Amino acid sequence: MKSQANSSSAPENDEIIENRELSIWEAILPIIILVGMLFYNVAFAFGDDALSGSNQFILLLGAAVAAIVGFFNKVSYSTMMEEIAKNIKSTSSALLILLMVGSLAGTWLISGIIPTMIYYGLQILNPTIFLAACVVICAIISIATGSSWTTSATVGIALIGIGDTLGISLGMTAGAVISGAYFGDKMSPLSDTTNLAPAMAGADLFTHIKYMMYTTIPTVTITLIVFTIIGFTITTTGAPEISGQLAAIDSAFTITPWLFLVPALVILLIIKKTPPLIALLAGTLLGAIAAIIAQPDIVMNIAGSKVLDFNAAYIGVMKAITVDTAVETSSTQLNDLFASGGMAGMLGTIWLIVCAMVFGGVMDAIGALARISKALLSLFDSIFGLFASTALSCVVLNATASDQYLAIVVPGRMYAKAFKDKGLAPENLSRTLEDSGTVTSVLIPYNTCGAYQSGVLGVPVAEYFVYAIFNWLSPFMTLFFAAFSIKIRKLVTSN
Repeated sequence: MKSQANSSSAPENDEIIENRELSIWEAILPIIILVGMLFYNVAFAFGDDALSGSNQFILLLGAAVAAIVGFFNKVSYSTMMEEIAKNIKSTSSALLILLMVGSLAGTWLISGIIPTMIYYGLQILNPTIFLAACVVICAIISIATGSSWTTSATVGIALIGIGDTLGISLGMTAGAVISGAYFGDKMSPLSDTTNLAPAMAGADLFTHIKYMMYTTIPTVTITLIVFTIIGFTITTTGAPEISGQLAAIDSAFTITPWLFLVPALVILLIIKKTPPLIALLAGTLLGAIAAIIAQPDIVMNIAGSKVLDFNAAYIGVMKAITVDTAVETSSTQLNDLFASGGMAGMLGTIWLIVCAMVFGGVMDAIGALARISKALLSLFDSIFGLFASTALSCVVLNATASDQYLAIVVPGRMYAKAFKDKGLAPENLSRTLEDSGTVTSVLIPYNTCGAYQSGVLGVPVAEYFVYAIFNWLSPFMTLFFAAFSIKIRKLVTSN
């Protein structure tokens, strides 16, 4: 019966649903069971393929466990469904943004914008500053692609080989590659984690990115300084050979600095506070126009046409926007980099968000989130304590659930109420989720990210751990800002 729930509301109102009969152990039981199921699913069953659907279904099973707890505490089925609907509705903007991100990535690939960024990025290599250059190159590429995995599996592998020929420790090079790759994974609007964190916390995408800069810029600056110092203290031999990669890019795409006009215009729109969906749509359409002008052969090839007429241009662009597209080069190392899933490539993350909203909606309806929030606020009375608890939860979930997405999803839903009760804006939570959840996943050997990166780069986690400076420094930076109340934004309430 609804008599046990004082009020219900959508996440945008965020009033807490209380259930005085619910104990703290009943409240956390669904989370404990969920984490246990996720750990088994990733560690023993599906591994890297867990995000293909099994993790999403486990979130639904976790919601079922929470529903059973709710039934025992007199919460009706209709109340739970009402909260699920409100939760999913609250993420509708984020889901649309994800689709637009996929479409933008497609047109920016076939237009040559992403390849141009990579082309110029590769040319900043120098033996003395090789490690710092690795960070910068991987940061540029991961911002352009939104993927740390793709960056490491393509340019990262090439940089590992170059570093080895220069006589540089594989652990150092891998640490530099991962530091740069996760900078972009964390900051790029094309990254699924960058979209997922604000969706879980209830923040705006571009507000989230802007707010992350406060902790991320100092972290990456320290990382670059350390690698620069290391570069001047180690002995290198020979010079990096990248002519093959540059030639492969140059032969497949028309490379010109004029293509930078498109991302520059999108950045200008963002600075002018254009709504994210409009800015991303504009970027997609501008990328499509650039593709037709600068890369007509690629557009014709995707369309399966021998001439570039209106129909071929339409088909080629629409395929890049909506489905998988790839541009092959003479370098097998780079081919994976020049592939995009379009809007279809974002469906896995959208599926994850929807299932997470189901779990969060049931937990909210039965009063579990309110109970957990009150317990957390009593344990961590200070704002710093709440930030520390959130950061620790992200790291623990990376170590137990073994997946960075879940290290964002579960704490995001669990702590949203606690941050609101402390009068903190949602971007505080979304930033902490990224600072502690996204980047630390690669530091755990059996986490999907740690296993993937060590396997792709051929360097064990233990060897690159200490050199993945950006990754392990990020959570400490966010706690430093919290401890000294630096850029801790308060919640704006309307009367």
